[in-house]
Amino acid sequence: MSAQNGKDLLIKVDLSGGNTFQTLAGLRATRISFNAETVDITSLESAGGWRELLAGSGVKSAAISGSGVFKDANTDERARQIFFDAATPQFQVIIPDFGTVQGPFQVTAIDYAGNHNSEATYEISLASAGALMFTAD
Repeated sequence: MSAQNGKDLLIKVDLSGGNTFQTLAGLRATRISFNAETVDITSLESAGGWRELLAGSGVKSAAISGSGVFKDANTDERARQIFFDAATPQFQVIIPDFGTVQGPFQVTAIDYAGNHNSEATYEISLASAGALMFTAD
C-alpha cells in the first residue's frame, strides 16, 4: 500500500436512520483504534512460565476520535443530539485503500474550544456500542 492522504480518513454518521451516511463536517484530524482485552489462562503448568491467553475470548472494542471546526449545521446538531440522547446510531469510518468499518457508536465526549484570534474548534470521541463490520476495499 502506498502513502495515503490523511484527509481521506473519514468519519460518517447515519443522519436519518435510513442507512444514509454523511461526513461529520469540518474534521481536520481523525483516528480509529481497535482494542481487545485478553483472558489470561497462565498456570503453573504453562511452558517455561510463559503467559498463555485464551484464543477467541475477551471484549473487543473500537474508539474513534476527531477534531476540527463545525462547518455544517446538520452534522453539528446531529452530533450534539446523539450525545445528549446517549444514542448509538450507525457510523462509518472510511480508511483509504483499506476498507470501511461500520457499526453503532456512542458519542462519549464533545469538547468545544476557541481562542480570541482564531476559529472555534471541537473534539469528538466515540466508543463502539455493538458488533462492527469491516468491508475491504
